[in-house]
Amino acid sequence: MEHPSFTLSALLLAGGTAGYISKRSIPSLVAGITFSAVYGYAGYLLKNNSDYGLELALGSSGLLLAAGIARGIPVGFKKPVPIILTTLGGLGSFYYAKKYNEFYPFF
Repeated sequence: MEHPSFTLSALLLAGGTAGYISKRSIPSLVAGITFSAVYGYAGYLLKNNSDYGLELALGSSGLLLAAGIARGIPVGFKKPVPIILTTLGGLGSFYYAKKYNEFYPFF
């Protein structure tokens, strides 16, 4: 269950770094490092079967999904970055909501 979290951590760090290198975008770098650290910590918690790992991964995925949608609406989802953020956030949200429902059924 921690593998998607570690994968998202690596992808977001790479994306934030690429945004900084290509456009000198400090917000991209800060967001990439922040999301990467949060997903990495969630993966660490999940791997060690500690409390709140699943909730942290689910919350981060929801926030990533919201950020992707917020960036995509003004440009009509015609640029790759909002599409990638929305896709990663949606997939992460779906996966971790499914896992959360397995452990704490709400449906």
